[in-house]
Amino acid sequence: MAYLDSLIQKCNSLTLTLTLTLSHIKQLQAHFITSGHFQFCTSHRTKLLELCSISPAGDLSHATRIFHQIQNPSTNDWNAVVRGLASGPEPTKAISWYRTMSRYSHRVDALTCSFTLKACARALACSEAIQIHSQVLRFGFDADVLLQTTLLDVYAKVGNLDSAEKLFDEMSVRDIASWNALVSGLAQGSRPSEAIALFKRMGVEGWKPNEVTVLGALSACSQLGALKEGEKIHGYIMEQKLDMNVQVCNAVIDMYGKCGFADKAYRVFENMGGRKSLVTWNTMIMAFGMHGDGAKALELFEQMGITGVHRDAVSYLAALCACNHAGLVEDGVRLFDSMAGSGSLLGSCKTYGNVEMAEFASRKLLEMGSKSCGDFVLLSNVYAARERWNDVGRVREAMKSRDVKKIPGFSYIEVDGVIHKFINGDQSHANWCEIYSKLDEIKFQVKAYGYVAETNFVLHDIGQEEKENALCYHSEKLAVAFGLISTSEGTPIQVIKNLRICGDCHAVIKIISKIYDREIIVRDRARFHRFKEGLCSCRDYW
Repeated sequence: MAYLDSLIQKCNSLTLTLTLTLSHIKQLQAHFITSGHFQFCTSHRTKLLELCSISPAGDLSHATRIFHQIQNPSTNDWNAVVRGLASGPEPTKAISWYRTMSRYSHRVDALTCSFTLKACARALACSEAIQIHSQVLRFGFDADVLLQTTLLDVYAKVGNLDSAEKLFDEMSVRDIASWNALVSGLAQGSRPSEAIALFKRMGVEGWKPNEVTVLGALSACSQLGALKEGEKIHGYIMEQKLDMNVQVCNAVIDMYGKCGFADKAYRVFENMGGRKSLVTWNTMIMAFGMHGDGAKALELFEQMGITGVHRDAVSYLAALCACNHAGLVEDGVRLFDSMAGSGSLLGSCKTYGNVEMAEFASRKLLEMGSKSCGDFVLLSNVYAARERWNDVGRVREAMKSRDVKKIPGFSYIEVDGVIHKFINGDQSHANWCEIYSKLDEIKFQVKAYGYVAETNFVLHDIGQEEKENALCYHSEKLAVAFGLISTSEGTPIQVIKNLRICGDCHAVIKIISKIYDREIIVRDRARFHRFKEGLCSCRDYW
């Protein structure tokens, strides 16, 4: 037995130095079997399974073969395999093992539940997580803080944010991981305002945010375009020296870029020196592209090659988008010819009304397995612009059959530190009467400048008057109108929209910027539009 102990210790040492091989594990297994200890020495057998299932030299299929040779596997034996499967390429297998374990009345412990919940998080298995949660309560494991945090992380990652918040509120003891899970979950689950509020609450309650916390909070700031909050978080990052983490720096660059300050993003980029990752370069190129600065984006793209950074598909896409937004046709064609695939072909078809090409691009995207609602919506929009309503209906039926849901459009605007959110036709805002009154005024004013409603952007088979009314109350127009009535003259207005800006809204906001002598900045899904004196920085390349 002493020999086995020393052999196990040797394997542990080898694991730490990353020199352990599967051959070593098999030798250890053979020794256990020939010495007669395999069936009875449970602690060493479990260690063997752990080495095989979770060490760098391990082999999950071999771990399961070892397991099936055990006559009476212990809970720890089961846990070793479940843990390996949970972190492996097919996490759903861990859930299946958990079910089998429960079915045969093998004793499940808190670790079994924890490993299986981690598999649920990776597989986004919401219903399975709910079932395990009920078993956690039945088994009496709900007092385990680590298990509660794991469960909270699952709910946050699968998007069940109500359950995540309920669990968080009910926790008698919280650790930094539980705060991080909910901050990140709210940010990723399109509830960025709540993510920032929770981040602030951490400070009030005496918690010290770490790298994971600030990543979630910066993501929320990026979504909202909340520059002031983003700058505060950046200040905290510098103060705590969290900027030594490349991921954190990448998130700061992304935040400044999406808040409308590519110059600040670039300062962070430059200060990183030689610590830049591929994601760092791609994020900065995207930031310049969003701002319509194609020349700087392409300059960085070329620098990547010079400095020996391998450019991936995202690098090329970022550079192509920059060319698109800046109208750099020749540069875009050169880049396009140097890569395989089609970037944003379907979007271009919408812009230029090429139905045949749109159908071709759509077929190719479906063949590639695309389930993006944007691809279906763009094709539907092309048909709608040509008043091919039967084809619009066909696309919508295809979306239903493939369970593809259209993302609703909304716009944010920050006034006096408060984020205001609008959806199309919104009447839920406290000042909606004043907002609609301002829109009526705008509607009258823009017509004096020759504006004619671009009703081809209304993608429903309704009458002309109804189409004009539908256009009038788009979320970005509501946000701009609120900005006009809520800020002093001459103050720039910034609006964040989750989808592409509507073509009619683009035309109207250009005129508004001239009539009211305001700079209006709209960040849509693709880029920034800076409207000033009746013109847009995009030069209509969007």
